Amino acid sequence: MSRNADYWIERFNMLPHPEGGYFKEVYRSREFVQREHLPERYDGERNFVTSIYFLLDKTQTSKFHRLKSDEIWYHLDGNGALVHIIYPDGKRNTIKLGYDYDKGEHLQAVIPMGSWFGAEVTDKAGYCLVGCAVAPGFNFNDFELAKRENLLNEFPDYADIINKLT
Repeated sequence: MSRNADYWIERFNMLPHPEGGYFKEVYRSREFVQREHLPERYDGERNFVTSIYFLLDKTQTSKFHRLKSDEIWYHLDGNGALVHIIYPDGKRNTIKLGYDYDKGEHLQAVIPMGSWFGAEVTDKAGYCLVGCAVAPGFNFNDFELAKRENLLNEFPDYADIINKLT
């Protein structure tokens, strides 16, 4: 069976994500880390971990955003993706997600908390399906979508990718 983006979107009943692409939450731990045991950046308790499926189709992008938690992306199906990261210290990196390790692709990408990141599909005729795990668990209070002008002011040397992913 030939699978495409529509197959996965329908199969998992995925919804549009605010950063772009489609998602479906597949796991949210039933246990919590209490607020007093978390760093001050959190405004309340958080699930231990959450996990979603996330899909980018063709020319869709994951817009630059950042989280208060670490996130790990796992390549699951389809073409590869480029995950563009601007770390809190201002350094930039691009991780190629995919199956071909000999061509510099990786099966997973780790995005440290506080890093700005976004992604794009490597083959504009294809799609990329990834799994994303967040710990402590994802909460929309911990999600910040980038404003182009703010990122350009802070990181003018990265204008090319900022303009593309905002």
